[in-house]
Amino acid sequence: MENLIGSDDDNAEYEGDGESEEGNQEYEEDDESQESDPNFEEYDESENSDPEYEEDERQIEDEDHMDDIMDVDNNIQDVDVDMGDFTLNVESDVEGSCINVVHGHEPEDMEVINNEEFESLDEGSDQDRERRALIKNLRKEKRCSLGVVHKQSFSVGDKFNSKKELKEAIDLHALESRRNLFFKKNDNVRLRAQCRGVVPVTNKGQVGSQATTSKRKGKELKTQKVTCGWYIHASRSNPESDWFIRTLNQTHTCLQTRKLRACTASLISKKIFDQVEANPDIPLRAIQDHFQKTYQVGVSMDKVFRAKDKARKHVTGDYTKQYELLRDYVLELQATNPDTTVKIDVCSEPNPDSPTRQFRRIYVCLGPLKKGFKACLRDLLGFDGAFMKGPFPGQVLSAVGLDSNNGIYPLAYGIVESENTESWKWFLDNLGDDLDLGRNSNFTFISDRQKGLHTAVEQIFPNAEHRYCIRHIHDNMRKRWRQTEYRDHLWRCASATTIPEFEHLMKEFSQYDKEACEWLKQIPPKHWARSHFSGRAVSDVLISNMCEVFNGKIEKGRDKPVIGCLEFIREYLMKRICNVMKEMKKAKGPLTPTATDILAARKTVASQYIARWNGGDKYQVTGALQDQHVVDVRNKTCTCRKWELIGIPCRHAIATLNEMSKDPEADLDIYKWVHKVYFLETWKKAYSFKVEPIKGRSMWPKSECPTKLIPPPHRTQVGRPKKKRRQSEGERLSKKQKASQGDGVNAAQEGGSQKPTNDGVQKLSRKHISVTCSKCKNKGHNSRTCKGQGGNQSKK
Repeated sequence: MENLIGSDDDNAEYEGDGESEEGNQEYEEDDESQESDPNFEEYDESENSDPEYEEDERQIEDEDHMDDIMDVDNNIQDVDVDMGDFTLNVESDVEGSCINVVHGHEPEDMEVINNEEFESLDEGSDQDRERRALIKNLRKEKRCSLGVVHKQSFSVGDKFNSKKELKEAIDLHALESRRNLFFKKNDNVRLRAQCRGVVPVTNKGQVGSQATTSKRKGKELKTQKVTCGWYIHASRSNPESDWFIRTLNQTHTCLQTRKLRACTASLISKKIFDQVEANPDIPLRAIQDHFQKTYQVGVSMDKVFRAKDKARKHVTGDYTKQYELLRDYVLELQATNPDTTVKIDVCSEPNPDSPTRQFRRIYVCLGPLKKGFKACLRDLLGFDGAFMKGPFPGQVLSAVGLDSNNGIYPLAYGIVESENTESWKWFLDNLGDDLDLGRNSNFTFISDRQKGLHTAVEQIFPNAEHRYCIRHIHDNMRKRWRQTEYRDHLWRCASATTIPEFEHLMKEFSQYDKEACEWLKQIPPKHWARSHFSGRAVSDVLISNMCEVFNGKIEKGRDKPVIGCLEFIREYLMKRICNVMKEMKKAKGPLTPTATDILAARKTVASQYIARWNGGDKYQVTGALQDQHVVDVRNKTCTCRKWELIGIPCRHAIATLNEMSKDPEADLDIYKWVHKVYFLETWKKAYSFKVEPIKGRSMWPKSECPTKLIPPPHRTQVGRPKKKRRQSEGERLSKKQKASQGDGVNAAQEGGSQKPTNDGVQKLSRKHISVTCSKCKNKGHNSRTCKGQGGNQSKK
């Protein structure tokens, strides 16, 4: 997978020491194309005589202060916790227990190698073998006087392909050793890094100390500054060659620190890349704790947030760059899944010669899902939209159907700029072309009462049966009528299967509240009442729950970039087919599990009904409470219309079958009366079409389109971006009622009185409850109006 984003923090380096003649330069940028300094002189071996880098060969005379020098590279590493972190608070005699400077011995000379000679060597020559043997010997593990093995981060002669790679290695060493390193030289051919650590000073004559002068309050003060001896020098002979480490002194004499400038967000993101890839929702606190325990450094929560964001962009891809690869993704999707329909709509461009086009919409209908939906034999689709959570605004539109087991069957999905009439018309036009639906189609759709969708369905499919979700109707009703009695009346009216029963229930609703009933009559009953539904969809669903379920499944994908979101949906559809196939293997019988349960429940109730034959094809079925209907055996209908609506025999039809069992010549196979949509074979056929996987991004075919896609227009909104779903009025009111009921319980315990509200909820008021001041602890007033008065005084 190609890298879609760059790192900004990798180009920023540290400031040089202001007191150094060569290092007085500001935090140079990592640009290998920069021009070298005209005053730059060629590096030669004489630089090793520079007193700033030459080791002081004087022996340490005062052996009593040997323990003040600490070499934390010799600290013993544990599996979980690095105990070297605790050496910052240990006594000085313990800190210097493992050092590299031994009494009576001079420090070793710094190792110097000329990389120009290396580049001139032929591979396989004697000199080249000697060079490799020397480097191998230098890289061997070395033990200190206590026998502790120390890790060698660098060796003289190490080769790096670029200066960026070398800088990353130095930053990694700074993180592992917990030292602050800075770059004193940083140009096209040289790179020199030094340690800026704090060395404990015990006497004025310590090795490595330099006398410096500083001004404070107009007075000159002479201070003794001790520098750490660690430094590294690398160079290359020309701008096209590799970088080699020429001079190295990897002995630290300074103290470790928990505050590192090298510990940037870019460096942290590289360390937590695997964690974010395994769990994109990993909490920031967990990353911070893990990083601090692993490397014993302190990082702020803001830096961890930036690091996680960089790592997440590496995993999911950049939001802007993915629009450029969208056409390549479409070609790969169509190549692996035949008969797949993908359409991209762009904004109108006034200049036809412009090399870019602004993305507007995309529509996806996978070929296997298209074939599987037609095999479901159920002409029903639910529509809904869900907002995107990324930096670019948009809506994810979806068309979801029902399979033979009354489970969801997603058919098509797309990303549009907003949920309006134009976007829905564009989506429905493409969907109609895939399903071969014309303007005269009598297909069945179900959705909420969104104005743009309602208008689009009326214009594209004027003869279609458009159902409204009863839950959304109830949410609109709750804005004025909140009692549960209104919900019960609405549900009874919508659940009635015959027109006489519907009219009777509407009359009862009008007697309860005429105004609410008149409001409900403004919505045509053909959109929300079962009594006015046709049986073409073989389903009597009243709510668009299939779309809500699908939106909940793709919630985590809606905050990803455009390709990441589309891939999340495709992978979910691919996995879902596998899960349904596992359930199919458990199913027994000719019908699906849901249809089997419905039929079994109706068989139990049918035993209480009595069927009487009229000598032809009809039966009169009578039950309790004047429940009497007529069953037509030839046309497979019942006057209760439940058999006609869902395609499964109702209780009256099953009672008729029980009566027909007395005739030995009658055909008693009840499964012949069940619609074939509920058969197990139909269910298996619908899921026999598999969504095919696709290859990695580097293997996608390249689009030959001359224009490049760019992201849609976006205006940053004020405030923090919202990621939670917008709650409906009914959900907000339900939470308020629960909160009021909780307050009422607390008030009842304190002796409050009940107060009936307009919405029918019994809420306890705070009347006759005396408040207590938190300042003076007296009753009758609160802390805001407290003036030191007693409990008997009243508020004026």
